[in-house]
Amino acid sequence: MTPAAFLQLLQLASPALPVGGFSYSEALEAAVDTGRVGNEARAQAWLLDQLHLAFARADLPACAQALTAWRQNDRARVQALNDWVLQTRETAELRLQAEQMGHSLLAWLRHGTNAQDQRIEWLAALQPAPAWPIAFALAATLADAPPREALMAHAFGWAENMVAAAIKAVPLGQSAGQRMLAALSAALPGCVDTALAMGDGERQAFAPMLAILSSQHETQYSRLFRS
Repeated sequence: MTPAAFLQLLQLASPALPVGGFSYSEALEAAVDTGRVGNEARAQAWLLDQLHLAFARADLPACAQALTAWRQNDRARVQALNDWVLQTRETAELRLQAEQMGHSLLAWLRHGTNAQDQRIEWLAALQPAPAWPIAFALAATLADAPPREALMAHAFGWAENMVAAAIKAVPLGQSAGQRMLAALSAALPGCVDTALAMGDGERQAFAPMLAILSSQHETQYSRLFRS
């Protein structure tokens, strides 16, 4: 990677990227509310399970395949992957998150250095809305990021946002958060390599308890995070 591409990828992975990822807990807040997560060890176990059973089986391989589709200018393939991401979101909350973050990244790309690239308007034209993993794949493509590094950035951004959510919701201290982030980071390379090797028939989105808690979070009486 060139220094410029590396720095652009760091920017995409940063919680400061104006897409609102920090405002979601992806049902972790509901897990805390129902007593399933109440300390550092249980929060770490929850997030590692979510990484392996949900994120690494769905968003990561979809993002990996979208990277190839964007590079090949394959609009039909991009639309098919976008459809899959949105159709497999198991709750309204999770689908709205994917759509809102996708729209926000689209707005950011339209004001960036590659604003004239026609693929940005292809992203805008995705129906019914651009999904976050598909939008991220385009942003990484525009940054000239290699696929493995792009997925590592995508996964680390997710991990950092989820650890921040745990720090606020459990609550936990910053040192605990860094220990959890280190544990997630150690698992990311293997998840990324698996995602890169996955075919269409191997992607899956089946996490029943996550879906149940996400549904409960939508109507949770008191919450810190967006629904």
